[in-house]
Amino acid sequence: MDKHSSFLWTEQFRVQASDTDYRSRGKLSFLLDIMQRAADSAVSSLGLSMESMLKAGMGWMVITLDLNLQRLPSPGELLEVHTWSKGNKGPLWQRDYRIYDAQGVELASTRSIWALVDIGKRKILRPSALPIVVEPYLEDSVGSLPDKVIIPYELPLQEAYRYQVRYSGLDNNKHLNNARYADLCCDALALEEWEELELTGLHITYAQEAKYAEEISVMRSSLTEEGIYVRGQGGERIFFEACLKLGRKVDV
Repeated sequence: MDKHSSFLWTEQFRVQASDTDYRSRGKLSFLLDIMQRAADSAVSSLGLSMESMLKAGMGWMVITLDLNLQRLPSPGELLEVHTWSKGNKGPLWQRDYRIYDAQGVELASTRSIWALVDIGKRKILRPSALPIVVEPYLEDSVGSLPDKVIIPYELPLQEAYRYQVRYSGLDNNKHLNNARYADLCCDALALEEWEELELTGLHITYAQEAKYAEEISVMRSSLTEEGIYVRGQGGERIFFEACLKLGRKVDV
């Protein structure tokens, strides 16, 4: 059941086998995807559908997202996403999320920053350009505005692989879908690392949208105290910078 009450939107999602990895654990991109879908539903419930926004030449662009993870879900689990707007500071909008399992235990929490953009001109619009009022929900907060990801200048990065944007990765703005960037980050690790490390979150800043046929060189660091840093670049252009929050598994 989907609910909109006092500016808090909740929506349920069932984890399918196709949403999981080789370990039968939910993919990070799946969590980003259901958060994105819940946010779209929340805005639509206020009277502004995605179709209406596209016709008006407007869209939402995520700037930075900081997700903290307690555990990844399993196939068949029913998850409930809670999301709410925390209003805007200048042209930037903050949206928070919490994801719960069927027992009401929190799996993940996320802080994110978005901008309303003119799709054609790729220009950030003022909040007044939005034809509806999005009231902030003040009864909960995951935290303050997330900072941009800053990869330490002295930290060496090596190319893990190259990726070319194709049909399967595009969103309805003809750019690489936000959730797919999580796959790019996760693909930078070898399977042996996934066996040895525990994922505890993702911090990502989207610097520039990747278009169809563009090639992204995915660079990564070795394991640091914060995790593994990942950068997507093409020549001198930087598409994104991220930190996969990882720690070594503790034997019980």
